[in-house]
Amino acid sequence: MMTFWIMTALLTALAGLSVLAAARRGADGDETVSASAELAELDRLKARGLLDEAGWTAARAEAGRRILVSDRAAAPVRAGPRDRFWLLGGLAAAAAAALGLYAVVGAPGLSDQAYERRVDQWTTELATLEPTQLAAVAARVVKERPGDHQALTMLGAARFEAGDPIGAASAFRRALAVQPDDAQSWSRLGESLTRANGGEVGGDAEAAFAQAVRRDPGQLGARYFLGEAALARGETAMVRAMWGPLIAALDPADPRRSDLERRMPGGTE
Repeated sequence: MMTFWIMTALLTALAGLSVLAAARRGADGDETVSASAELAELDRLKARGLLDEAGWTAARAEAGRRILVSDRAAAPVRAGPRDRFWLLGGLAAAAAAALGLYAVVGAPGLSDQAYERRVDQWTTELATLEPTQLAAVAARVVKERPGDHQALTMLGAARFEAGDPIGAASAFRRALAVQPDDAQSWSRLGESLTRANGGEVGGDAEAAFAQAVRRDPGQLGARYFLGEAALARGETAMVRAMWGPLIAALDPADPRRSDLERRMPGGTE
């Protein structure tokens, strides 16, 4: 809410400055043509020999024609020196009126009631919700029970599926702060960090996967990513250590198994 008011004040000030700048240009500008100055300049040019009699006569005639046309045209409307202060006062009054109207009919600080009602409805339709909707429901539960490990892991999973890996990583970190020995949350944290890094297993993600396998060697997803990181570094022994159990756990007809066997350094025994 504070950000909203700051942005409103800045936009109002910028609008006022823009209008005042235009008003000042209107008050201070002078685009009128000085007839006497133009004719005097022509006379000086003739006296210096830069214009002959015929040229001087033609130039004076053209200048006279332009002056006549200018005189016939309507005079431009220009702001007076004090008009800018009236304008500034009007801007201030409009901003104050808008603020007063909002204070009367608005509700500063009130939550988005329409959205909150939608979340209320979603809590009764969990089986049919999209990942973003599940994330909203889980976020409400976490707000009410910040130490609920299950709610935090559900929030992380929903955010991950909704395409928010950074938010998912934040939720899994909070879940691990509550229950540090949760191997699956360590693995999901690594997956979230990997997706946030464009699919590359970075240092933080690899550390999370290592924690998952250390707590539960059966975390096959963590083994896959650890093998990928080791393969990128050319660490053959590490790849075989990570992917060997993973290949053994996959069904022989699973195309993922054949892909891993093909990529395994030295092949499989």
